[in-house]
Amino acid sequence: MYIVEPWIVTVVRPLMGRTLEVEFRDGTTGSIDLHELIYSSDAGVFEALRDDDEFARVYIEHGAVTWPCGVDLAPDGMWAEITGKDPFEV
Repeated sequence: MYIVEPWIVTVVRPLMGRTLEVEFRDGTTGSIDLHELIYSSDAGVFEALRDDDEFARVYIEHGAVTWPCGVDLAPDGMWAEITGKDPFEV
């Protein structure tokens, strides 16, 4: 039996305050606030997203939220945060 993952991102929009609005393959929608991650003292690669222009360049690649600077987000983690469900028990 082939199972289609519900957490594949199909739509992403950057919003004010380092927030993303996302929609997933299963129709789930929600917002992910990245402000704390991007502006933490140990932001690492996410520090690149402090730049307004870079943050606005968000796009989808292979079902994941991605930026030209090489930063990406795990779609299953975003789906779990929005739904409160374990993505591997769907």
